[in-house]
Amino acid sequence: MSGHAISRRLMTLAFAASPVLMAIYAAWRYAMGDYVSLFTPLFMVLVLLAALLLHLYRSSSPYLPRMILLLATYLTLLAAIWHPPAISPVWLGLPLAATFLLLPLWAALAIVLLLAPAWWLTPLASASPSWVMGFLITALLLALPRWEHARRRALLRATDPYDDECDAFRLDTLNRHLGSEHQRALVLGRRLAVLAIHLPQLDMAGEQFGHRARRALLDTLCREVQRQRRDDDVLGRASAATFWLVLPDTGESGALLLQERLTRELARQVLVETGQLEAHVAVCRLRQGEGIAPFTARLEQRSRALAAPPERV
Repeated sequence: MSGHAISRRLMTLAFAASPVLMAIYAAWRYAMGDYVSLFTPLFMVLVLLAALLLHLYRSSSPYLPRMILLLATYLTLLAAIWHPPAISPVWLGLPLAATFLLLPLWAALAIVLLLAPAWWLTPLASASPSWVMGFLITALLLALPRWEHARRRALLRATDPYDDECDAFRLDTLNRHLGSEHQRALVLGRRLAVLAIHLPQLDMAGEQFGHRARRALLDTLCREVQRQRRDDDVLGRASAATFWLVLPDTGESGALLLQERLTRELARQVLVETGQLEAHVAVCRLRQGEGIAPFTARLEQRSRALAAPPERV
C-alpha cells in the first residue's frame, strides 16, 4: 500500500483541537487589545470547524481537510508576523512541521520549495546564518523519516510486486515482512499483532457477478484498511479471500480497537452487486517468547476458522 496515513483517531484529535487552540489564540489577542488582527483567528475558527466536519463525514478527498488545516496554519502565522506584537522566528517551524506531518512526502517537499522565496519576506530575512541553517536542518530532519519509509516500501515492491488484483503484498513478501517484525519484536522486546481479515463474499461475487464486482470488494477493503492503518502497518494477501494486516509494536488492546473500527467501517459499505459488505476480522497476538513457526501456525489456524462456514444447529 502506498500513500500517507496517520491514525484516524489521532487526526480526529488534531482536527478537534485546532479550532479550540485557535479560539484561545483569538481570546489572547483580544485580551492584549490587538483588535486589528483579531479578525484572522476568528475567521480561522470557522474554517477549522469546517475542516473538522469534512474529516468526520469523510469528504470526497481525504487530503482536503488536511489542506484546509495546513492553509489555516500558514495564514494565521503570516497574519501574526505582519501585525504587532512581533513573534519569534521560531514559530516559522510550525507550518514546516505541519506540512510534513499532514501531506505525503513529495507534496510536502514541493510546498516547502515553492514557498521558500516567501520566507524571505518574513523575519527569516533578517535572521542570523546559524538560525537559517537550523531552519534548513529542521526541514531535512522532518523529511528523512518519511524518505526512509518510502525507500523501504519501494524496495519491498521492487523485489516482489503487489498482488495484481488488490493493493496488498503477496504471501511470500508478507511472510518475509512478518518474519522480520517477529525478529524485531523478540530482540527489542516489542509487541506484535496481526489482524486476519476474511471476505466470504469474494468468491461468490466473482462467480455470480464477474470480475467487476470482485474488484469492487477488494478495492473497498483496501481503501478502508488504508484509512485505518498506521504508516508502518502492512497489508498482505494470505489466500484468495483472506488478508493479514501486520501491526508492529501493537498490543492486544490496540489490535482489538482497530478490529472494532475496521469491522464497523466495512459493515457500513454497501455495494451494488453484493449489498452490504461482510468481513470477518480476528486478532492474533504474539505471545512472549513465541517462535515464528508457532505464531504463523496460530495465525493460519485463525484464518481458516474465519473462512469456515458457520455450524448449523
